Amino acid sequence: MRAPAVRLALPEFIALMGMTFATVAFSIDAMLPALGEIAADLSPDAPNRAQLIVTSFVFGMGAGTLVIGPMSDAWGRRRVIFGSAAVYIAGCLLACLSNSLEMALAARVLQGLGAAGPRIAALAMVRDLYEGRLMARVMSFCMIVFTIVPAIAPLVGAGIVWLAGWRAIFAAFILFSLTCTLWLALRQPETLAREHRRPFRIAAIASGVREVIGNSQAMLAIAVLTLVFGMLFATLSVSQPVFDQSFGHAASFPYWFSFAAIVSGLAGLLNARVVMRFGMRRMVSAALLGQVICSMCVTVFALSGILPPGLYFALYVAWLVTIFFMAVMTIGNLNALGMEPLGHLAGLGASIIGSLSTVGAVFIAVPIGLAFDGTPLPQALGVLASSIAALAIMRALGPGAGAASA
Repeated sequence: MRAPAVRLALPEFIALMGMTFATVAFSIDAMLPALGEIAADLSPDAPNRAQLIVTSFVFGMGAGTLVIGPMSDAWGRRRVIFGSAAVYIAGCLLACLSNSLEMALAARVLQGLGAAGPRIAALAMVRDLYEGRLMARVMSFCMIVFTIVPAIAPLVGAGIVWLAGWRAIFAAFILFSLTCTLWLALRQPETLAREHRRPFRIAAIASGVREVIGNSQAMLAIAVLTLVFGMLFATLSVSQPVFDQSFGHAASFPYWFSFAAIVSGLAGLLNARVVMRFGMRRMVSAALLGQVICSMCVTVFALSGILPPGLYFALYVAWLVTIFFMAVMTIGNLNALGMEPLGHLAGLGASIIGSLSTVGAVFIAVPIGLAFDGTPLPQALGVLASSIAALAIMRALGPGAGAASA
């Protein structure tokens, strides 16, 4: 695919794409410190329902992901990002004005639909301009920028809640989106030439879905990815209530969360170093096996109650790190395994895989979050069951999966 005549300098392009990708992370992680305040304001009789603020956003994002890829192929990357930003900002405004939890959840679904644009169209921009090893290098640097946001977002969210209340977080989301969109509008030309655009057709999407569903390797990879996302989103939903109600550490939650995000970021470096040697399937299986063992230990100690509070809290924080570490070690590899047999429909295939796994994960994360009883036990049981199921599915993939591109 031909690139435009004008191209940003690589450092600026990396910073812009990393910030654009980070719209999703900022929209989720900055909300975590506000869940207690939202529960008190909008759902005092059922505080656990405030966790749906996270999963409703994820559901909207997953639904939008299915069509954003084909839309950007038809109308261009910039136009889709601009339109998505408008939807995202509308969702933020509606959430800020919400006087009921139901209205806030509907607003978060709308916000998630808008966030799907930066998630997919920005990735397509990278694909338009770079390929092969250079593309992998650019994406690696973009991910470094991207991972900074989950580390600082809870701190930013906590600061905003302390200064101006939870509704002000949505003003920060609007400012973040406007900054990224204006930057892109002023500096980054369209990367998809008109002669390379493809008409948006519902029939093509339906045909792609049928082909993905008919491919056993792709479907098994999607199933495992759904379980991994389910574990991750459940953890994001319930970790703040656990810190608050189980351990009385609500004030320090943003700092511990940032610590876990930074430490787990090392998993990306580890995976990059060893995946060429061991292959994607082995890496995913090893990470899931490790999570089964860790979750089993947490479950046993949660049931026994023999650990003193300080040691129990330390165990929970360490386990939180392992969940994030497992997610980083598996998500990229599982996407690659799912895409491996779908090279002839790479863009649409990526949208379908992202949409099915993200939406499916909501149906795993929501029951785990709503089962919260003031202890880490429901979360531990949910993650344990999901990791066992994911490991069993990985065995069904067979040793040949991913071997060619390991």
